[in-house]
Amino acid sequence: MRKKLIMAAAAFAVAGLVLSGCSPSSGNNSGGGSDKPLTIAMPNGAITENSNPFLSTAAGSQLGYRWAIYEPVVQFNLAEPSKPGTPWLAEEFAWNDDYTSITFTVRDGAKWSDGEDITADDYVYTFELLRDNPALNVSALPITDVTDNGDGTVTVGFETSQYVRQQFIYQTFIVPEHVWSKIADPETDVNKTPVGSGPYTLKTWTPQVVTLTARDDYWGGEPPVKTLQYSSFTDNAALTTALTSGQVQWTWTFIPDYENVFIAKDPANHLAWFPAGLGIDLLYVNTTEKPFDDAAVRKAVSMVIDRDKISTQAYSATSPAITSETGLPQPAGDPFISSALTDANYEVDVDGAKKVLADAGYTLDGDKLIDPSGTPVTFSLTNPTGWSDYLASLQIIADSVKPLGIDATVDAQAADPWFDAVAQGNFQATNHWTDTGITPYDIYSNSMNGTFNVPVGESAEWNFGRYDNPKATELLSQYVAATDDAGRQTALDGLQQIFVDDVPAIPTVGRAFGAEFSQKYWKGWPSADNPYAHPQPTQPSVSQVLMSLEANNG
Repeated sequence: MRKKLIMAAAAFAVAGLVLSGCSPSSGNNSGGGSDKPLTIAMPNGAITENSNPFLSTAAGSQLGYRWAIYEPVVQFNLAEPSKPGTPWLAEEFAWNDDYTSITFTVRDGAKWSDGEDITADDYVYTFELLRDNPALNVSALPITDVTDNGDGTVTVGFETSQYVRQQFIYQTFIVPEHVWSKIADPETDVNKTPVGSGPYTLKTWTPQVVTLTARDDYWGGEPPVKTLQYSSFTDNAALTTALTSGQVQWTWTFIPDYENVFIAKDPANHLAWFPAGLGIDLLYVNTTEKPFDDAAVRKAVSMVIDRDKISTQAYSATSPAITSETGLPQPAGDPFISSALTDANYEVDVDGAKKVLADAGYTLDGDKLIDPSGTPVTFSLTNPTGWSDYLASLQIIADSVKPLGIDATVDAQAADPWFDAVAQGNFQATNHWTDTGITPYDIYSNSMNGTFNVPVGESAEWNFGRYDNPKATELLSQYVAATDDAGRQTALDGLQQIFVDDVPAIPTVGRAFGAEFSQKYWKGWPSADNPYAHPQPTQPSVSQVLMSLEANNG
C-alpha cells in the first residue's frame, strides 16, 4: 500500500481553507435541488463503529465524516498558505503580537445539533479538555489557560509562540460541554450519537454504509446536499473501480495514470485536483558518513536529478516537481522565497555537477568516481517494498548519478525495519516527506533543525540525516520568536541560503494532497481555478466544501 495511506493519521494536521469572500452559505443555490445522495469513500478496509472525533483511528476520522458533524474554529488553506485563516465556527479570531494567545468570538445564534446554544462555556470546556487529556490533544497544543472574557469571547493561552503551528489551533473542533462532561472516559467513548455544530447529523451506522443527513437549523444555512453516504473499500484498486463506475463521487486514492484510468472514463464529469502546499518529498541523506558527509556530493547529486521525470513517471503527475533550489514548492511557496534566490532554479546539469566534484578533489578512474581518500563513491537508496512511487523515484535518482561515476543501488525493505532504520540513522539515502504547514518552517525544521539531532543509533523525530549546523538551528528559533513579518523573512532568507549552499537534504517534488470527484450530480468542487478549500474528504474543510456544492441538473 502506498505511503500516503500509512500517513493518513498524520494528515490530521493537514487541512484546507476558504477562498477569500466565500462563506458557508455561498453554495446553497442548488439549482432546484437534487434528491441524489453524495457518496464518499476511502480505501481503509474494515471499520468499526466509533465516531469519537478526537481519535484518529475512529471510523469518523478515517472516513472523514467527523468534519461534517463537527467543525474547525477557523478554516485555512494549505494550497494558498500566505492567505489568512477565515473564521468558521468562531465568528472572529485575533492573535496577540507574539502568538502566545488567541481570542475567539463565539458565533452568535449557532446551535448544537440537539438544539442547545453554542456558548463560551463550550469553548472553555473543549480547550481545557485538550489541555488536561494528552491522549485527546493529538496536536500537542501547549495550552496554559483558557479564559471566558464575559463578552462572548474566549482567550486561549500557550506556553510558547504558536506562529508556525497556527493550523493546529485553527483545526480544533468545539464539543458541547453538556454532552461531553457526562462522558466517563472521553479517550475511549465511541460517541454513537454525536452532537455537533456542523451541517450534518449521523442517521445510521453500518459496516457497509454510514449515512448522514442535513440539518435544517445549521448556522451556515441549509446544506445543498441532503444525504451523505460514507463507505470504506478494501484497497486502492477496489475504490478506483467504484469511483470510475460512478458508485463513489468523492475520495482520495492513488490512481497510477489517473488521466486514462479515471478522467478519460467520463471527461465531462470526472475531476481530480492535486494541490501542493508547503510540504515536500525529499531525499534524506545521512550526513554523518560517506559520501554524504561532503556537501559537494550532496550538491552534485541534487544537480543531476531529473525532477520532472520523477513527477511524471514516479508520481503519475500527481505531485509537482520542485523547481526552486530553496526547496519551496510553487505556487504555494512563492510569497516566501528570498528575493536573493528567485532565480535559483533546478536544472539537470551533469557538467556543472562534475565541476563541483572536481573542485572538491574528486577524480575519475575510468567510469568510477573516486573521493579524495581514494575510495570509489557508492551509496544505497532505500524505501519500503510496495511504495511504488518512492521506489520508482529512487531508481530515477540512481540512474541520474551514473554519468557522475557513482554506483547507486535501490534496496527495498519491509516498512517496519525501514521506519526504524530512518529514525536511528542507519541508512545512506531515503525518500521521505516533511510536515505541511501554513509557513515554510516545517520544511526547514524537519530537514536541518539541530534540536532533533541525536546520535546515530538513537531515534530521531526529524532531521533524519543528522545535519549539524548551529546557524540553521539559530535561524529556526529566530523565525519562531519573531514578532513581525520583517523579522520572519530575515530568518527565512538565511535558512534558504543555507539550504541552497549546503544541501542538507535533496528536494524532489511537492507533497500533494489530492482528491478525485464526480460532478455528475454535484458540482462546485475545489480546483486549480477555484482553490477555495483543501480537497480531501478526511480534512477539516469538509463542511466548507459541502456548503459550496450545488446540484448539477444540467
